[in-house]
Amino acid sequence: MYAFGLEPNWLERTYHRVKLPCDNLPSGVRILQLSDFHASSVVPFSLIENSVELGVEAKPDVICLTGDFVTDATPFDEVEYARILRRLSSAAPVFASLGNHDGGRWSASIGGLKDSSVIRSLLRDGNVSLLHNRSEVVRVRDQAIRFAGAADLWSERMDVDLAFADVLPEDPTILLAHNPDTKDLLADRPWNLMLSGHTHGGQVVLPFLGERFVPVRDKRFIAGLKQWNGRQVYVTRGVGSIRGVRVNCRPEVTILDVSS
Repeated sequence: MYAFGLEPNWLERTYHRVKLPCDNLPSGVRILQLSDFHASSVVPFSLIENSVELGVEAKPDVICLTGDFVTDATPFDEVEYARILRRLSSAAPVFASLGNHDGGRWSASIGGLKDSSVIRSLLRDGNVSLLHNRSEVVRVRDQAIRFAGAADLWSERMDVDLAFADVLPEDPTILLAHNPDTKDLLADRPWNLMLSGHTHGGQVVLPFLGERFVPVRDKRFIAGLKQWNGRQVYVTRGVGSIRGVRVNCRPEVTILDVSS
């Protein structure tokens, strides 16, 4: 059946040019964004690995993973998953933020992971730097770019002051935050571009009815590049899915060419 057998595995690599209002990125930086792997009984490692290979082919300078590495608390092959992630970290620096399924109050409330220890261990084994309420600077062709990460909005673990403790207003700053609604809590903080997932692009998009999976308050931010209060937000459709279904909403491997 198309909605369960074909489209959920039909990866699309998309390209986007993003201009930041700064003078610090003259030669630009290519970012690969992958999100919502949702490893589970309906999202095999083969799909995740295919998305990784499709992304690496684009030769990114930096790789950003924006949460929901699993769907629930079902045990998974951590060795195999880490091997796939190391394919990313062997190609470029990799940063990650956590999603609502990766542990925390919301996840525990639905019988999922109670905390993020399993995912933290996975990321360490995959040589992925977790930006959990913190930031790091990366140099690309003598350009300094700061990547900041906020804890997931629904996890109730977000510490805004800690996340932005080292961020200066003049820094070109790219923020990793799983849920696009996070932007409203960070309106007074210095960031230029926010990378999010969470929505799966609506997952099932029907003619005349629109998106069927919209777990956000601000329905303007379901998929794609959006302007917001002088900044920009990119919401990727993600790789995996819930219940293994997609309609008119292919899984996405996102390439962002960011420059001043």
